[in-house]
Amino acid sequence: MGIISETSKQSQGVTQLSTHSSMIGESDSRSGSGSEASGNGVAASRQVYTPLSVAKREEANVLRARLLVALILLLAVIGVATTTNLIVKQQERSDFENKFEGYATEILSVSGSKAKQFFEALESFASSIGAQAAIEHSLRNTSWPFYRIPEWSVQAQKLAALTGVDDPLIGVAPIVQEDEREEWNKFAAEQNPIWYQESIENEGYTKYTAEELINRTIPFTYFYDVENGNQLTPVTRPGEIVPYFQAYPIGLQQALPRMFTNIEPTEQSPQTRDVYRITKVTRRPTVGYTPIRVDYTSSIPGSQIIQPIFDGPDTKAEDREMVAIILIQIPWLDYFNDLLAEGEDGIFVVLESACPKFLEDGSLSEGKNPTDAKRNVITYQVNGPDVILLGEEDLHDPKYNAFVVSKVLVDLDFDQSQLPEGSCVPVLTLHVYPSSELEDSLKTDNDIIYTVVVVVIFVFTTLVFLLYDFSVGKRQRTVMERIMAQDRIVSDVFPTAIRDRLYETNAKNMIDGDDANLVGDDGPQDRDKSFARKSSSRDGSAPIAELFPSVTVVFADLVGFTAWSSAREPHHVFILLETIYGAFDKLAYRHGVFKVETVGDCYVAAVGLPEPKDDHAVVACRFARECIKKLKDATLKLEVSLGPDTSDLELRTGIHSGQVTAGVLRGQRSRFQLFGDTMNTAARMESSGERSRIQISQVTADLLTEAGLARWTIPRSNKIFVKGKGEMQTYWVSKSNKSIEPKVEMATLEEGAETEKSSETGDEEDKEVLRVEGMNRIERLVEWNVEILSSLLEQVVGSRGGVVNQIQALSSIEKSIGICGKTVLEEFTPTIPLKRFDTEELERRQNSSATDIGPEAKSQLRNYISTIASMYPDNAFHNFEHASHVTASVKKLLSRIVLVREGNGLGASTPKESVDLVDLAGHSYGITSDPLTQFAVVFSAIIHDVDHPGVPNAQLVKENNRCAQIYKKSVAEQKSVDIAWDMLMEDSYADLRACIYQTEDDLRRFRQLVVNAVMATDIVDKELQELRKDRWETAFDSTVGTQDEGVESENRKATVVIEHLIQASDVAHTMQHWYIYKKWNERFFMECYRAYKEGRADFDPSTNWYKDEIGFFDYYVIPLAKKLESCGVFGVSSHEYLNYATANRDEWVREGEALVQQFLAKFKEEHPHVMASLGQANAKK
Repeated sequence: MGIISETSKQSQGVTQLSTHSSMIGESDSRSGSGSEASGNGVAASRQVYTPLSVAKREEANVLRARLLVALILLLAVIGVATTTNLIVKQQERSDFENKFEGYATEILSVSGSKAKQFFEALESFASSIGAQAAIEHSLRNTSWPFYRIPEWSVQAQKLAALTGVDDPLIGVAPIVQEDEREEWNKFAAEQNPIWYQESIENEGYTKYTAEELINRTIPFTYFYDVENGNQLTPVTRPGEIVPYFQAYPIGLQQALPRMFTNIEPTEQSPQTRDVYRITKVTRRPTVGYTPIRVDYTSSIPGSQIIQPIFDGPDTKAEDREMVAIILIQIPWLDYFNDLLAEGEDGIFVVLESACPKFLEDGSLSEGKNPTDAKRNVITYQVNGPDVILLGEEDLHDPKYNAFVVSKVLVDLDFDQSQLPEGSCVPVLTLHVYPSSELEDSLKTDNDIIYTVVVVVIFVFTTLVFLLYDFSVGKRQRTVMERIMAQDRIVSDVFPTAIRDRLYETNAKNMIDGDDANLVGDDGPQDRDKSFARKSSSRDGSAPIAELFPSVTVVFADLVGFTAWSSAREPHHVFILLETIYGAFDKLAYRHGVFKVETVGDCYVAAVGLPEPKDDHAVVACRFARECIKKLKDATLKLEVSLGPDTSDLELRTGIHSGQVTAGVLRGQRSRFQLFGDTMNTAARMESSGERSRIQISQVTADLLTEAGLARWTIPRSNKIFVKGKGEMQTYWVSKSNKSIEPKVEMATLEEGAETEKSSETGDEEDKEVLRVEGMNRIERLVEWNVEILSSLLEQVVGSRGGVVNQIQALSSIEKSIGICGKTVLEEFTPTIPLKRFDTEELERRQNSSATDIGPEAKSQLRNYISTIASMYPDNAFHNFEHASHVTASVKKLLSRIVLVREGNGLGASTPKESVDLVDLAGHSYGITSDPLTQFAVVFSAIIHDVDHPGVPNAQLVKENNRCAQIYKKSVAEQKSVDIAWDMLMEDSYADLRACIYQTEDDLRRFRQLVVNAVMATDIVDKELQELRKDRWETAFDSTVGTQDEGVESENRKATVVIEHLIQASDVAHTMQHWYIYKKWNERFFMECYRAYKEGRADFDPSTNWYKDEIGFFDYYVIPLAKKLESCGVFGVSSHEYLNYATANRDEWVREGEALVQQFLAKFKEEHPHVMASLGQANAKK
C-alpha cells in the first residue's frame, strides 16, 4: 500500500512544454551526471540538453542574427542614403547644366545677333557716306581725301545706337597720299572748326568751345610715341597715311590730352596698323584687339573695327577705290551689358582673338614671332544685366572646362592667301563657362533633406523593428523563463533519469506526429487532458517505473506547526515554511539526498535513488540530525520577526530502509512517486516518534551497525505497535557528535562551487544565529515587539512627511496628563475623535518604507520595551509572553482590515494599488486613516498587563492595598497605564515621544486611545461590560435607536471596534488552534490555582473550571467573535476566530474535565513547595 504524493499545481503540463520547446533536461546536480544504475533497471544517464544550455546557445545565435541584421540595416541605410544623396546631387547637377546651357545659349545668341546687326549697319553706313561723297563730287567737284562729311555727329549717332554699346568711339580717317599731305593739312585746318561746331551743337557739348578744341588739336600728322613716354612725334614714313578727321562723340575725347583729330592711328598702334593692312588687302571690314584709353594712364580691353569707304555707294564693287576708313573702338565691357535678366549671375565669358596680343609699346606679349605670342584673351563675369571685367587672360575655373559653350562672334571669312605676310586672321570667339557662384546659387538642401528623410525612415523602420524585436524577445524571455522555471519544477519533482526519459518519450511522440494538443489548448483543463492522454499507456510506451532495492526514506514533521500557524498571518506561515524547507533543501543538496515532496508540514526525502548509494542509511541519519539543528537555528532567528512560540517548533523524524517502487504514475498532474512498505513504515516511524528525536527501524539500525556506527543507535525502551506489522523494536539516533562526523564528500564539482559561493552568506547567517542564540526567550520577544512598533512608527513619521522635531512646547501638557486629579478610568470616554481621512497623508504613510525614525529613537524604543518586559512578573498567564501573544493578534487583525467589496485580507503582500484609500478609510471608520491609532492599539497590547499581580481585580479590591485605594476598580489595568505612561514621559525617551506625536492633538488622542484600549481588557467588571454593550448596540445594532452617519457616528464605531479588537486579542488563545487554547488555558489555571493555594482566592478554581470555561465561551468568547464578524471590518479573520472559538468549545466539552485533572496533577508536580506550605498552614490550623 503506497503513499500517494501531493501534486504540485505548478508542475502541470511542464513535460509537454519542455518537450515542445525541444529541450531535453540534463542531469540533476544533486545526483551527479553520467552515472549508471546498477541492477535496478534505471537507464544510464544520457547526454541531453537542458533549457538553460539551449537558451544560451539560442541566445548566442539570436545575438549573432541581431548583429547581422543590424549590420545589414546599417549598410542599407548607408547605401540608400548615399544613393539618394548621389541621385539628388546628380539631379541638381543636371539642373545646373541645363540652366547654364540656357544662359550660355542666350548669351551667344544675343551677342551674335548684336554683332551681325552691327556689321550690317556699319556696311550700310559706309555705303551711305560713299554715296554722299559721290554726290558731292558730282555737284562741287570735291573728292577724297578733301571731303568733310556733313552733319557728321548726327549720322554717327545713328550708327552708335546700332553697336550695342554705350558711347563707342567712331571716327573717319581719309587715305592721304604722300603728295597730298600739305594740302590735306590746310583742308583739315579749315574744316575742323566747322564740324567741331556742328558736333558741339548736335551733341549738346558744353565743356569746350570750338576754339578751345582747335587749340587741343595736334598738328598734322603726328602720333603719340609710346616708347618715348607718349611724346608727340611727326609721321616721317613715306607713302600714304590715314589721319583721324571727324570723330564721334566729341566729348569722349575730353579725357585725353589731345583731340584724336590729325592722329595717325596706324602709326600710333601696331594693332590698328595690322588691321588696316588686312582691310586694305581684303577691302572688307576687319576687327582687331585694341586697348581703349579711359584716362591718361589706364585703358580697358576693346576692339577696333575698320570699315573701308569706297568712292561710291557700292562697297563690294571690285573697281571702286578705297578712299577712307571708318574706325570704331568698342569696349567689350559695354558690349556684354544687358545680356541676362536680373538674378542670372555667375557666367564667365571669355573673348578670345585669333591674333597675337601686342603690348602698349607695340611689342608682342611673348616671343618675337607672332605665331608664338600670347593670344588676346579677355574674361568677363556676367551677372544678370551687369558685367564685370575679371582680367585680360582666361580666368574661368578649369573644373568647368567640360561645360564650355563656344561660338565665333566675328568671322569675316578671309582668304588666308590674300593676307599680307605675317598678318593674323581676325577671328573673335566667345567661350562661355559656368562658375562656382552659379552652381552654388542653384544648389539646394534637397540632397541633405532627402538623405535625412531616407535615414529617418530607415531609423524609424529600425526602431519599429527593434521594438518588435524587443517585444518578441521579451515574449521569448518570458516563455524561456517559464520553461526554465517549469524545468526546475520538473527537476525538483523528478529524478534526473526519470526526467530525461519523460523528455525523450514526449519528444518521440511529437516526432510521430502526436502533438495536436501541445499547442492551441483552450485552457488548463485542456492541457491537463492533453498531458494525461500523452502520458497514458495507450500511447504504446511502457510506464516509467523502477525498483530500487536499497533506499532509506526520511519523514520529518514540524511539531506544533498547525497551532502556530493559526495565530499567524498567511504570509508569515509561508515565510516560515520557505525558510525551513529551503534550509532542508540545501542540506539535501550537500548530502546527495533526493527530496521527494512536502506533504503539509511534513518533509519527505529519500537516499539511494535515483543514484544508488552504499551508505544510504548513514547519509539519511546524518541529514536528519542536521535538519533538527538547522530547524532550531532557523526558528530562533525567525522568532525575532515572526513572534512568540516560533522557537517552540520542533522536528519529529522517522527513518526506515528497504526497497521502494518509484516512477511516474501517468495521468493528470503526474509526478515522481514512491510506493511500497518502506514508505508506510517510515511514516509510522515519524508518527510514533518524539519531538526533536529521530526514530529509526531495526533495518536502518542494522545498516548503521554494518557501517561501524552502532554508537549512533539507542534502543527505544518500549516497542511500538505498527498497523499491519504488530510490535516493532525501534531505535533513537543519538544527537550529533562532531567527533564522529565524517566530512561530506561533494557529489560534483558544481556542488563544491555552490558551497564556495554560499560560504560568505552562510557565515553571515551563522553570525546572526549566534547572536539570536545568545538571547533568552524574553529578549527575542522584545526584539520582535520592537520591530513591530518601529515599523508602525515609521508610518507615523511618514504621514507627517518625515518631520521629527523636539517637542519642548508640549512638556507642560505631558506632565499634566495623569496628575490632574483624575484616575485612568475617569479619563475613559465612549467616543474618541479620530483623525479624518487625508489622501496625501495616507499615501505618504504607505510610502513610508524609506522613512527612518533614527537610531536614537530606535534605541530608546528598544530600551523602553525591554524595561516594560522586565516589569512583567513571572506569572503563569499574565506575563510578557502573553502580552506579546496579544500583540500578535492585534497586528493580525489590523492587517486584515478590508474593503466591503473585497473578500481577501489586506495582508503585507496585497499591492497598495489594489486598495481604494477612500473606501478603505471609510469602511474601517477611520482606523486606517491614522497610523497613530494603530500604533496606540499595538502599544496598549504590550503594556496592558504591566506589573500584573497574578490575581483578579476583585481580589485586589478585597485586599484593599494602596493601588486598590487609589483606583477603586479595574485596578490592574489602571496601574499598568500609569506605570507605562510615566515611564514614557521620562526625559530619556524624548526622541521616542517626538516620533509618536508632534502636536497637542496627537498627544491627547494617543493618550485617549491607550486609556480606552487598556481599560477594554477588564472584562470582569459588569458595569463596564454593560456600558460597552450599550455602545455596541448604539453603533452597530440597526434595531436599537437611530443610527446617524456623521463624524460622531464614525468615531463611536471606531472606538467600539478598537475596544473589541483588543478584547478579542486579549483572549485570542480561545479563538485559535486547540493546542494554543489548551496551552494558555492551562497557564491561566495554574495562575489562578496558585493564587488560591496561596490564600489570595476564596474558591478552588478547579471545582468549576470546566463549567466556567463553557460559560466563558457561550457568554463572552463566541459573542465577541460574532461581533467581530458583524462589524464587517476584519474580513476572513473574523470568520476564522469564530470557527476556532466554536471548535474549541466543542473540544473542551469533550475533553475539559480530563484536562482539569491533568492541570491539577501537573501543578502538584511542578509546585511541590506550594503544596508543602499549604500543608504546614493546615497543620497549624
